[in-house]
Amino acid sequence: MTELLPLLSAALLAGLLGSAHCLGMCAGISGLFAVNSQIASLRAQLPFALAYNLGRVCSYAFLGVIVATFGSVVVKASPGLAGTIRLLSGAIIILVGLKVAFDVRILNIVENMGTTLWSRIAPVAQKLVPVTSVPKAFGLGLVWGWLPCGLVYSVLLIAATSAQPLQGAFVMITFGLGTLPAMLLTGLGAANVAAFMRRRETRLGMGLLIIALGVLTIAMPLGKFLPNGHM
Repeated sequence: MTELLPLLSAALLAGLLGSAHCLGMCAGISGLFAVNSQIASLRAQLPFALAYNLGRVCSYAFLGVIVATFGSVVVKASPGLAGTIRLLSGAIIILVGLKVAFDVRILNIVENMGTTLWSRIAPVAQKLVPVTSVPKAFGLGLVWGWLPCGLVYSVLLIAATSAQPLQGAFVMITFGLGTLPAMLLTGLGAANVAAFMRRRETRLGMGLLIIALGVLTIAMPLGKFLPNGHM
């Protein structure tokens, strides 16, 4: 459990700090619940927003199980690769930070890796719009969890290093919970939250913090090469 805590911490912080990136990727679909003419009050919007985000987190958890299962096979075959995967994860987190803070587009290359799969899944999402029921909102969240996203991919790499399916799911659930505040508030029509997250100063600050998180993620596997295994 001690070894899992740094992974959970990195996933939670990536979710919280990467909210500006998440809003750019998902705010449009999340906002459907706020503008749907059939939803007249905050009390009525809440089940839709919760269902959508629950579906999204469930997809993250499923992906976490897949990559952690694959990671367990890889790590058993080549134990030394666990540190390399963590280094790669840290590098991608840094790219996320650069995109959030300075709109550096290198991360688009990583996100394009999932476009082929997404092109096959996207038509399912289109059939669920407009969102007129809670089950539809949940289904849309399940589909949207597969949206190609460099931030999600970076945390999936962290989940893969856990090398245990259940722990991989926990890592991705923790990440999803980190993204929940901003995504949920946007889904409830809190336009001022989205506006705040898109402010230049906010994106710069969060982007620099994400970069720092990426550096720390890289530092964790490097620490074992220092005397006594400490930083």
